Amino acid sequence: MGDLSSPDSSGDRRSGRIGIGLALDSVHFKILDVLRTQGRISVAALAERVGISRANAYTRFEALRADGVISGFSARVDPSRVGLDICALVFVTVRQDLWKQFRATLAAMPEVEYCAITTGQHDAMIQIRVPDVGAVHRLVTEQLAPVPAVRATETVIILDEVMRRPYVLPTGPAATASPAAGAGTGATQLGMTRFIRAADGRADLQRGTTDPDD
Repeated sequence: MGDLSSPDSSGDRRSGRIGIGLALDSVHFKILDVLRTQGRISVAALAERVGISRANAYTRFEALRADGVISGFSARVDPSRVGLDICALVFVTVRQDLWKQFRATLAAMPEVEYCAITTGQHDAMIQIRVPDVGAVHRLVTEQLAPVPAVRATETVIILDEVMRRPYVLPTGPAATASPAAGAGTGATQLGMTRFIRAADGRADLQRGTTDPDD
């Protein structure tokens, strides 16, 4: 099998085909940790890194994808290599009756990389990437400030991006606990993962307590 980010792996999720309320264990988190920096890794290499069989790695990866834990794959681009040397945060105070207009404005601005609604002094935080400081000034004064939905802005230039992860994983007991190995009534094996038949354990299935094994 090819790398995990191939079209065959990421195009059609077939949601629910394998996992329904998948119970994550330490092996799942190890897989996600590897994929965080090596999204194009092959199943064989992934299995070796995690310390499980190839079949187990494939089944667990498919379960993570089918259950929606893995929502997709994408390329990471170095902004400076495409001419976007300046990153800035723009904090915005929004007129509360014009949120729809504010969202529509951001959707039409290709410079906006990220936006979050926040608590505190401001209502939203926008992260932008542009070629130079002058472009920051033009974006704020000519594109954002004139919008009726925007009441006020405050801009902060980012001097150095110290660390940026594709995603964050939990560090508590759930990430280090060993996979459950108990066999119960109605348990069946599919590949290397246990599933509960609805007829025998519907209540457990509805609560999402299906336990994958190594």
